Amino acid sequence: MTTSFSELDARERARALLDRGTFRELLDPFQRVESPHLPPQGIVPQSDDGVVVARGRIDGVEAVAIAIEGNYQGGSIGEVNGAKIAGALELALRDARRGRIVRPLLVLDTGGIRLQEANLGILAISEMHAAIVALCEFVPVVGIIAGRIGCFGGMGIAAGLCSVLVGAEIGRLGLNGPEVIEQESGIAELDAHDRPRVWATIGCRRRRDNGEIDRLVDDDVVSVSAAVHESFRWPPKSWRSRAVDAARERIAKYTLSTTGVSA
Repeated sequence: MTTSFSELDARERARALLDRGTFRELLDPFQRVESPHLPPQGIVPQSDDGVVVARGRIDGVEAVAIAIEGNYQGGSIGEVNGAKIAGALELALRDARRGRIVRPLLVLDTGGIRLQEANLGILAISEMHAAIVALCEFVPVVGIIAGRIGCFGGMGIAAGLCSVLVGAEIGRLGLNGPEVIEQESGIAELDAHDRPRVWATIGCRRRRDNGEIDRLVDDDVVSVSAAVHESFRWPPKSWRSRAVDAARERIAKYTLSTTGVSA
């Protein structure tokens, strides 16, 4: 009998992907690291602010697993949980620069920026982007999209920056979610309730076919865990998606001029 990965909460997902018995949570709920911006708006805060950061090992190598809880505020990113993610990545980068490799793993289930903390969330996501890009020079950064929310907004960009991106059939990836597209452009542009069309457009299978996701897996713990372990074993220079490689080739052909950039 298989266990659905998407039905696990963020803490269970992080635990399932780390070597058995090595899970150790940093800033756990008992530390009560909560967003100060939500209670004034009548929103009950969560004591981990919807992000789980855990240290452990993957194949015996030190790792940090960062899992976003899609069931809390749609996995949205604000000041506190954004700082947890960026801080964990920056600590892994500091260790990498000192010659100590810590494998970074991002379990993404997020609608993007938390609107109640928009500017603060944007700042946090920019720090994540910078840390991911810097880390990729030392160690593969593996991202997983295998939750019911998917991965959108600035976190969709973070996913695109990962060295290897793993997706399950249930996952979706995009800059704007279907509900946002329908709200801004109308149902004629995209009916957010038309599930076959939504998944045919932004589902992980479509993204894999387009080269934006490297590995498509079944929605079960064994399959996702195996893909993560295999991703960290890829040889250098074979990381990155085909889409990113193609973009880099195009950028390399640009020529600089005194008036701007030309192709």
